[in-house]
Amino acid sequence: MSKSAERRSTREVPPAGEATNGQAAPQRAPGRSQMEAFQEGMRLFHARQFQQARDLFSAASSGPDRAVSHRAGLHVRMCDQRLASPGVVLKTPEDHYNYAVTLMNSRDLAGAQKHLRAALEADPSSDHVLYALAACLALSGDVHGAYENLKRAIDLQPRNRLAARQDPDFASVADQPALARLLHPDKKA
Repeated sequence: MSKSAERRSTREVPPAGEATNGQAAPQRAPGRSQMEAFQEGMRLFHARQFQQARDLFSAASSGPDRAVSHRAGLHVRMCDQRLASPGVVLKTPEDHYNYAVTLMNSRDLAGAQKHLRAALEADPSSDHVLYALAACLALSGDVHGAYENLKRAIDLQPRNRLAARQDPDFASVADQPALARLLHPDKKA
């Protein structure tokens, strides 16, 4: 081995946080490499956990790899935009109804009830909103509320009876006496 090769091989590598050109190197995320922080940030970003992802991207943006730093910086700004986005603006009863249905599908039943009640406040004779509220209350286990709203929906539109018989949202409460009579009025007890 030549003397110059020997000198290169025995040269000390500076520890993390120190640079060889006299400037301080950017600090890495503690316990993670820059790339690991970025990759975990991406996983959280895709899982829509923007605050946690932002923290990891911020740590990765101060790492030594400029390409990763740049991408992490872009993702910090994307997280900031998603975290600062305004809430949903609902203007009409149908807007509240449609939004409530999406909340029911994601099983945010309290939020769905709030929006269904707002839709009913604006238009109390909407049989489809009453039906949806009844289904939401049935999913919540509120048999009395489900019965009252389903009865009103059926009074306004009789075909809601058949729909409720076949709707899995009512399955957990359909055997309750009051609801069973409402859904099957011709059956003898």
